[in-house]
Amino acid sequence: MTYDYDLFVIGAGSGGLAASKRAASYGAKVAIAENDLVGGTCVIRGCVPKKLMVYGSHFPALFDHAAGYGWKVGEAQLDWEHFITTIDKEVRRLSQLHINFLEKAGVQLIPGRATLVDPHTVEVDGRKVTADKILIAVGGRPIKPDLPGMEYGITSNEIFHLKEQPKHIAIIGSGYIGTEFASIMRGLGSEVTQIIRKDLILKGFDEDIRLEIQEGMSNQGVRFIKNTLVEAVERVPEGLKLTLSGQHTESVIADIFLIATGRSPNIEALNLENAGVDIVPSSIEGPGYSTMNAIAVNEYSQTSQENIFAVGDVTDRINLTPVAIGEGRAFADSEFGNNRRVFSHEDVPTAVFSTPEAATVGLTETEARSQLGDDAVKTYRTRFRPLLHSLTGASEKTMMKLVVDGNTDKVLGAHMVGESAAEIIQGVAIAVKMGATKKDFDATVGIHPTSAEEFVTMR
Repeated sequence: MTYDYDLFVIGAGSGGLAASKRAASYGAKVAIAENDLVGGTCVIRGCVPKKLMVYGSHFPALFDHAAGYGWKVGEAQLDWEHFITTIDKEVRRLSQLHINFLEKAGVQLIPGRATLVDPHTVEVDGRKVTADKILIAVGGRPIKPDLPGMEYGITSNEIFHLKEQPKHIAIIGSGYIGTEFASIMRGLGSEVTQIIRKDLILKGFDEDIRLEIQEGMSNQGVRFIKNTLVEAVERVPEGLKLTLSGQHTESVIADIFLIATGRSPNIEALNLENAGVDIVPSSIEGPGYSTMNAIAVNEYSQTSQENIFAVGDVTDRINLTPVAIGEGRAFADSEFGNNRRVFSHEDVPTAVFSTPEAATVGLTETEARSQLGDDAVKTYRTRFRPLLHSLTGASEKTMMKLVVDGNTDKVLGAHMVGESAAEIIQGVAIAVKMGATKKDFDATVGIHPTSAEEFVTMR
């Protein structure tokens, strides 16, 4: 049978862009559909604009630190409109750049929302096209719990477009998004209250990372309300009133309410049933949430329909931009490049761009002990004041930790909290991925004076 395209990609985010360009490089005829700005969550309303906000939030602390070195800095004031507008311009520039990359690769961009008609047919705004293979890469979206007054809350989609800087922002959620934006807004000068369901933020991370970040954020003025749920939100003359239950029952009033309690695979409008694509429950859980679903795939990102594939957050495996890119390229190599391969989801490094910053790769101490037993696990940990702050007087600390298999000496995990944690762990991740031992770390000469050298001097 003859098809309009060899590959039709639904969604021009990180995974879809990577897969489409790689497939086209092998000679495939490729089209990609997108109903929003090209670039996906990461470029448009995620990693990139968020990291720019992180940079912006660090300047007040830098001004303070400069005084310890003899610099006299005058009164600083943030021009919020300039800040937000400039970030938006950069986002749109990057989106156009990705469109240019598609054109250069020979991939046809079709603006509009794509839905499945049958296993080989896609409809985009009334136009039907056929393809030998279809790739779904539509990502995820922030969701709100089904509780009274949630319509007053914003999500990570809207926070990049606030017209004014809030004097007080209340945040529910203890994951990446809630924690990062709590740090960002506090650094920019807003009062911040973060409401979390348990004692600690960042479930799933190493316990030392969780403790260090939460303590650091508290020292910088973020107010944590722990073991508490938001029951309802209402508009009052003073702003938004959050009614709470649990350990803390006194209401909170804020200007802005950010809901950062989870993201869901963006599958509702795809008409997956038309093509016989199976779904599985996703990882979203908690009060006020019904069961969410993700697209079921095998190790080759293949769905229950043999010619339809899915990559990225829509599959709810590891929801990170580099993972979506890796899955997309592995798919293209396997299906169009005569190089059948599986993308590895083991030892994927990640960072939390909070203040203090954290990064990690490999197993947490808890995971290692669960898999190997307590007696087989060794840990090495250091905590110190960075050299920078010997003159600033700041109380900030850096923490580093290695988790080691005591039987084989293999480093199973590396964790860090402190300045440049992400940059440092990126290099350490290579060693962990290659199976380096603690002796390999010990035999490596450190660069002095740096924080990173501590990873090769811990005993």
